[in-house]
This record gives sequence, C-alpha cells and structure tokens, in this order.
Amino acid sequence: MTGPANPGVGSWPARRARISPHRTALVQADRTLTYASLAHRVDRLAAVLAGLGVRRGDRVAYLGVNDISVFETLFATALCGAIFVPLNYRLSGAEIGYMLADSGASLLVHSADADELVASAGPLPPVLRTADFDLPSVLEPFATEVSLDDPCVLLYTSGTTGKPKAAVLTHGNLTWNTVNQLAHFDVLSTDRALCIAPLFHCVGLGQITLPTLFKGGSVEPVARFDPGAILARIASAQITSFSAVPTMLQMMCQDPAWDTTDLSSLTCVLYGGSPVQERVARAWLDRGVRLLQGYGMTEASPGVSMGTHDGTPDHPVSAGVPHFFTDVAALGLDDRVTPLGAEPAELLVRGPNVFAGYWNRPQETRAGFVGSEWFRTGDVVRADDGWLHVVDRVKDLFISGGENVYPAEVEAVVVQLDEVESCAVVGVADERWGEVGVGYVVVRGELDESALRAHLEANLARYKVPKHLVFVDALPRNATGKVRRVELRARAAETFAPS
Repeated sequence: MTGPANPGVGSWPARRARISPHRTALVQADRTLTYASLAHRVDRLAAVLAGLGVRRGDRVAYLGVNDISVFETLFATALCGAIFVPLNYRLSGAEIGYMLADSGASLLVHSADADELVASAGPLPPVLRTADFDLPSVLEPFATEVSLDDPCVLLYTSGTTGKPKAAVLTHGNLTWNTVNQLAHFDVLSTDRALCIAPLFHCVGLGQITLPTLFKGGSVEPVARFDPGAILARIASAQITSFSAVPTMLQMMCQDPAWDTTDLSSLTCVLYGGSPVQERVARAWLDRGVRLLQGYGMTEASPGVSMGTHDGTPDHPVSAGVPHFFTDVAALGLDDRVTPLGAEPAELLVRGPNVFAGYWNRPQETRAGFVGSEWFRTGDVVRADDGWLHVVDRVKDLFISGGENVYPAEVEAVVVQLDEVESCAVVGVADERWGEVGVGYVVVRGELDESALRAHLEANLARYKVPKHLVFVDALPRNATGKVRRVELRARAAETFAPS
C-alpha cells in the first residue's frame, strides 16, 4: 500500500481519517465535544477535584444516567490518580449508601436525575452536582504519575454472601481489554458509536465505548434505553456500532419500527451479559447486521471471548473464541489446570485484562483464583472446534435483563422481616428478561405478598425483586441442612417457565 509522501496532508480519502484533536469525541443532544475540548474540560475538572481534596488513591463515586459528564468525571478522576466508582442508578438508596461506605468514597458526583436517590442514601461524603461544575478558566498545571498497575475503576458486582463487592480494574486491565477488542474486530476513527448499555456496567464501559474513543471515533451516550428511539437514532445518525445486553436486542427486533429501520450503517453490534435466544440473533443476522456475542465478566474488564464476523453465522449463540491476549483453561480434578475441551468444566481465565482483586476483600480474592494467575469464572463451559459454549453456572446467580442477580443478596433482604423464617431464591426462564427470580418464602407470622414486595422494592433494585413469590410450609433441604436448589429450580421451571 502506498500513500502520499507526507501523511499529514489532506489527500488521504475520508475513510482513512485518523485521530485528530478536532474530531468529535462525544455528542449528546445539542452538545458536542471535540477531543481537544474534552481534554481541556478534563484538565479543568481535575483541578476542581483536586481543590475539593481528591488525592491519589481516593475514590470518586458517580451516580446518574449515561451522560457526557460521566466521561469527564472518569478521565478527570484518573488524571488525579484517584479511582472512579460508577454506581448503579437503578439501586435503592440503602444500596447506594452501602457502596459509598464500602468504597470509602471521598466525593460523590451526581447528575440531576439522581437527586431523589442521593437524598435517600443516608450519610454521604461531600457532594458535587454536575450542574454545578464550575471549571476554572485558568489552569495551574499539575501531574500525577499513574502506572498500568494502578487502580482506575471500582465496578460493583453482586456478592455471593449477600453484599455487593467491588472489582478493582487497573489502568492496564482497561487498556488490555481495549487492545483485545481491537485485535478482534475493526474500529475506525470515523466510527459513530452509541453507548446504550449503562456506564456503571462492564458492557457499557468496556465494550465498544472505550475502544472507539481509543481510536478517535465518536461516542454518543444514551440516557435511557427506548428501543424505538434507538432504532430511529441508528438510521438518522448513521450509527456504526453499539454494545448491548440480549434483552435490548430482543426489544429492538420486536419494535414496530424494526422492519422499516435502515440498519445499513451498522458495521458491528456486540452483545453480552447473558445468553441470547437463537431467534433473536438470527433476526439481526438476517438484516445483514454484523452481530458478535461476547462472553466475559466484570473481573475480566470484561472480555474473555467473542464471536468473529466470519464464524458467527455458523455459531449464532456461541460465546465465541478467546481474545488474543486472554488465556482460557478448565478446572480439573484436585484443582488442576487442564486444557478446555468438549467435556463441560469450570472455565479458568488469565491475562492482563483480569482484575487486581476485590476491594478490601483479600480472602474472597484468594478464593477466586487457582494459584496466582487463573481466575475461576464460576461458569461451566465446553469448547467445540475452538468456540466456547456456556453450559451452566457453578454459582447460584441468574441473569435478568443483562444484570447479575445473586440469590443470597435477595434472601438477605427477605429475612430482614420478622415474619419470615427462611427464604430461597432461584432463577427461571422468562421470555422478556431472559431469567427472573422465584422466591420461596417460609413465614412464621402474618405476611402477605404486597407487604413483602413493598419491603423488597424499598431495599433492592427492581431487577433483583423476584417476579414470582411463593409462600411454602418448608424449604427442601439435604441431610446437612442446605437448601436443595436443584429441586426448587425444577419446581420453578415446571410452574413458571414459558411453554
């Protein structure tokens, strides 16, 4: 391939456009930031954070829907050498309060849409509203050295012991996850990506979004997911890419505008977070959309494997092939690391994208690894001709609308009520959300479903509240007193699973 003698001249075709400070980095409604203006705002916001006392290693929490200010706060926090903590705006005030305390946040930044939630979160660190950003016009330069091993983000994931825990993702973790994606599919500086998955979620942050910004493309954060509005925006703005959870893909292909929407600009759509129904994947593939399923987890920043454009039509519901700089293996007998093959086994992962551990939880961090390198995913996987297929989950979690739900966390809230003796929650298939919860509750006093639901909705995010609540006389248990969840799953499937 040959080009002009001076690659800086303007004779290159438009499709060869490269990173430029004058290209659009972020766009939202009537607001646009070039890379140069974004850099200037980030420098000035970092000075504001430093003026508020934010220092290296401090945690800066953010609460609010997807917005340009999320990116500004993320980058400014990193510039200070501090750690960004995006919080799930779907949670209850009590859950937000717990995370602020657990992370030891020294500052909470939030947008106006989170005002009521912040007010219900209890004791708070100092608060900065995005509407009150007062960026200095003159900047005193300061620099904080940051290495690839330094923590960058804390992402909360539900805990198996009833409390959420934060995965520590380093600057290196996020960088290598980006490199893995760029080795897997093309991202151009001319790309126009939608960020529709929430930025407190590993899919929203790590998939498509950061790789597009890394290559100098344009990202448009979307505050609320509306399938019809997303389809309209794809057509009107000639969107090239986005990442999503399967529920979003299903809602879009069921929207009345699906058949008439021009999707020809899309060059890549990534999805992950839970398995997708084959009919949904086929609906997108049949429209000519280059759809790729990725498999990962918060602890892997999140990418472990992903489909390929050439192979996906023949493997529409596979979890894809391992990323270039990520190794996979199987957990064998006596905790031996063995090659992954056709026989289902727990998947092990290692690589520079694998997290540094759980925040302030050294015991749980050690328990999550085999040796010092291999992270236990908790998922049972088999490999077919190099393509991964998720068979089952070792852990009890289920995934509702792309969000992890851990039964222990829900059960811990149910049994807060004096009228409840015990409770067990399992997942069951659901046509809309992929999976939903079924709560089996043993009561020892007067308690009706409406009162129980009111308690759950006051203390849990809506997606964690079981869709079905069943009052029972006793829970099935084994000889050691442990609940036989297999029996409850079978009972739930027989009663509630779609036919």
